[in-house]
Amino acid sequence: MPDSGYPWPIETTRLDNGLRVVVSEDRTAPAVAVNLWYDVGSRHEPAGQTGFAHLFEHLMFEGSVNVAKTEHMKLVQGSGGSLNATTNPDRTNYFETVPAEHLELALWLEADRMGGLVPALTQETLDNQRDVVKNERRQRYENVPYGDAWLRLLPLLYPPGHPYHHATIGSMADLNAADLATFQAFHRTYYAPNNAVLTVVGDASAAEVFALADKYFGAIPPREDIPPAPDGRVVPATGRPAVETVTGDVPAPRVYVAHRTHAFGSPGYDVVTVLATVLGSGRGSRLYQRLADGERIAQPDLVGAYGVDLAHAPAPLIVTATARPGVSGERLAAGLAEVVDELATVPVTAAELDRAKSLLTTMWWRQMSTVDGRADTLGRYATQFGDPAKAAERLPAWLAVTAEQIAEAAAEVLAADDRVTLTYLPEEKP
Repeated sequence: MPDSGYPWPIETTRLDNGLRVVVSEDRTAPAVAVNLWYDVGSRHEPAGQTGFAHLFEHLMFEGSVNVAKTEHMKLVQGSGGSLNATTNPDRTNYFETVPAEHLELALWLEADRMGGLVPALTQETLDNQRDVVKNERRQRYENVPYGDAWLRLLPLLYPPGHPYHHATIGSMADLNAADLATFQAFHRTYYAPNNAVLTVVGDASAAEVFALADKYFGAIPPREDIPPAPDGRVVPATGRPAVETVTGDVPAPRVYVAHRTHAFGSPGYDVVTVLATVLGSGRGSRLYQRLADGERIAQPDLVGAYGVDLAHAPAPLIVTATARPGVSGERLAAGLAEVVDELATVPVTAAELDRAKSLLTTMWWRQMSTVDGRADTLGRYATQFGDPAKAAERLPAWLAVTAEQIAEAAAEVLAADDRVTLTYLPEEKP
């Protein structure tokens, strides 16, 4: 494969009801990936409705007008396909990969739950899925060591009222307080064809997909008054670091250092992506070389740095390490801060830069190597940037980043006076 660009065709259309349809034909194998991005995530949730977008990720599998409860999953899997859904602050997406002869089935299923979920939604189904979400919160966030780190970091990074202030899992109090009519109104507002992008990649022509999309989605009416998400592009710098220490049932001290950077898709975030790879990806990274292999204060498999690809506000860069036995949280935090600060003063070497770009190239082509990976990528760029072909810009942008740009970015966005530090300490046990 080439080092950059997007070597598959991309064709698009927009139905009369506003649904954008993206097709990338690939006859390599008799399979198709169907991916539907809805422009609704936790950043769209009004006060008192946190967790709604994520709950609908569950409700959308619980039956619609023509599909019985759990039948969506049975039909896809019974046809030899796989399926899932995810929610984040920016969007919710639903996706299937099926043998090409079952493309029509997948499109019919997605259209039925877009246009026919509300009439089929019952109080019993709502109550059941609320309990599922509560259990998910316990299992993923509350009852595992360090599990609530993301829930704690977001309010430290983004002030009250900011659309990224709360996590996607939401407030259980909000979910409990809302009645069936409130949830039905949320679906009618955001699960509309003119608030979605349908992407199909694989063994199907654009003409075939466009015709099927119009057949099954075309009669679903658009929503004319979809409320815009709150503007979160500007987060005022506080001029002082935010520090939180949690003492709990954890096996060893762990430290998270976080900074607001630039929005995903911007030139600044491309630099941050390469910076994060230099800083914390694998055994050749600065964090590993310095804290795990050099000073030996961090556990080797528990150091890293990564950006969270949020597109509508300064996205966070998260740096983390877990202490070796006998190392204090204070010592670990000081070591992390030192390595982060040196990015602005100790130049990235040519070898570090080459290594980071090689890792990012591998990551990119791994995503592009499957029809479902490409479908998700094209849906993302169509939803967030208005043009699926802009996906071709990402890898070349990473490969163009220089050591000088990394130093400039580190000085700009990794300043200690605007840093978030979250430390977990083990409870003292008798």
